[in-house]
Amino acid sequence: MVLNETMHKKTSKYLIFLQNTLTLPQRNAIMDIEALTQEAVGLLERMVSLPSVSREEKEVADLLENFMKERGKTPHRTGHNLWCISPFYRTGRPTLLLNAHIDTVKPAASWTRDPFRPTREGERIYGLGTNDDGASVVALWQAFCTLSGKEQPYNLIFLASCEEEVSGKNGIESALPLLPHIDLALVGEPTGMEPAIAEKGLMVLDVTAYGKSGHAARNEGENAIYKAMKDMEWFRTYRFPKTSPLLGDVKMSVTVIHAGTQHNVVPDQCVFTVDVRSNENYSNEEIYRTACAHTDGEVKARSFRLNSSRIDENHPIVAKAKALGRTPFGSPTLSDQALMHFPSLKMGPGESSRSHTADEYITVTEIREAIALYIELLDGLQI
Repeated sequence: MVLNETMHKKTSKYLIFLQNTLTLPQRNAIMDIEALTQEAVGLLERMVSLPSVSREEKEVADLLENFMKERGKTPHRTGHNLWCISPFYRTGRPTLLLNAHIDTVKPAASWTRDPFRPTREGERIYGLGTNDDGASVVALWQAFCTLSGKEQPYNLIFLASCEEEVSGKNGIESALPLLPHIDLALVGEPTGMEPAIAEKGLMVLDVTAYGKSGHAARNEGENAIYKAMKDMEWFRTYRFPKTSPLLGDVKMSVTVIHAGTQHNVVPDQCVFTVDVRSNENYSNEEIYRTACAHTDGEVKARSFRLNSSRIDENHPIVAKAKALGRTPFGSPTLSDQALMHFPSLKMGPGESSRSHTADEYITVTEIREAIALYIELLDGLQI
């Protein structure tokens, strides 16, 4: 999806809708939306100025921890993961988790600005991690503070997690066991504030074809590259029968090849890597077993952890998002949803097309509208 004039008109109409339909406490919150936005933007700019590449998030985690304490909250921490629990937490009620990640990828070489110096140009704020995923962090934080200012029909937890970009084991996977039971999660990722109700999973396969070495000048040996080519063609052409209406087909792409030692030696081994993007119809284990059955090489999966996810389109949070004019869709990109074994919805400010690109940016309007929409979506939600 690409942010365009239609999207801006849609969100502007939404803000007018809020002003005309909310209760007095809610209207007061929206009247203060500008103050919430400016505070969020200030925090985002401070986050950008502290490099937080995956596994190196300590400084930005320290910043957020101190910021939370200054705002009168009680943060909990494991490694570089931080979370706060609403003071209205009550046992026996369902629990809603608000989550976004604080780590970034490494900056691309083609940046024309300093990626660690937040730069404002009109509505745009340039800087590494502004779109993915700082804007979601600060918008969800403001929503958490507003929503936890009164009792909700659910318990509320805010979690800023690390290592999302590398699916690291010290990220959200290490934090979730320390939290109370979670019934539903809202994951902030750049989706143009449209609800992603499904996302593809990820599995990486390493396939090894074995041959026999020999002199390239003579008719001897068994070329492992040629054997691997047959398997690579299977990965290129095979189609799993079950297609997802939201996510499409399972996608398998050969992305890396290693073989040979020098030009005159027939290679006895060829190793290639396959990037697999699964839909909700197949687990990673099922896809792995299918690949093993159809190929001659030795197939090894690096992990089965990152399966596809989907939330029921009739779930209350999806139904309310649709009532607010949002359009559910399926996302091809992976998030920490893959590590959540409970229903989750992905929705956040910005656009996925800007993520991991040079001169990444977010707009002030996108942050403002995200805060307002999060509050309206979640206030009083029955889950």
